[in-house]
Amino acid sequence: MSNTKPDAVDTILGITPGAPLDVLRHRRPITRDNTQSSYLALFHAEQVEDASLTERTAVAVFVALLHGNQAAAVFYSQALEESDTNPGLAASLHEAAAAGAAQGPYGEYREPGLRSEDRPGLRWTAAPNLAEALGTRLVAALEHAHLLVFRPREASPDALDALVRAGWSTTGIVTLSQLVAFLTYQLRVIAGLELLAGDTAQHEAGAAASADVEGAQTVRINA
Repeated sequence: MSNTKPDAVDTILGITPGAPLDVLRHRRPITRDNTQSSYLALFHAEQVEDASLTERTAVAVFVALLHGNQAAAVFYSQALEESDTNPGLAASLHEAAAAGAAQGPYGEYREPGLRSEDRPGLRWTAAPNLAEALGTRLVAALEHAHLLVFRPREASPDALDALVRAGWSTTGIVTLSQLVAFLTYQLRVIAGLELLAGDTAQHEAGAAASADVEGAQTVRINA
């Protein structure tokens, strides 16, 4: 894998060198570097026999859309276009994410002592037209990703067996689980930085407004 790829989080957020968020991220260089290293390990891996780059990137687009992060979805969609020759794949992923939209987490606990915390919710499976367009392996991956995003409490051996029946190897299943876990983390980082960017903009606007008021008062006093 290459370590010269542009930082994924910076690219998604449009962070430029010297910008406030760039300065903020460089205050935690180890966290920044580890986040990028995890991204490279998953999306620029050399060994992709058990989970192709197209499958990985397609899952990333789907998960980003489930989280409602359009900027990340665009980023991974662009990568998907570079790695896949199926022009209809991105549209199918958007259709799948729209059908699987929900608010979570929810689901049922297996532990009797936690059953009072059960919450009903969508158990998404791909419609026949999507299943045909996406293929057995990718559909199984997306359905599993939906489970991990919205119903992690229902993760079970049966859920893993569904992946095995769809043709996923043990290594591929581990990679898929790591992928969804990383994306969840990355998207939370991005959401947090977006909030900080908004707070910074509001602070700068407030400071500018205060300066204008002080300037106007000074002019009146001097007058």
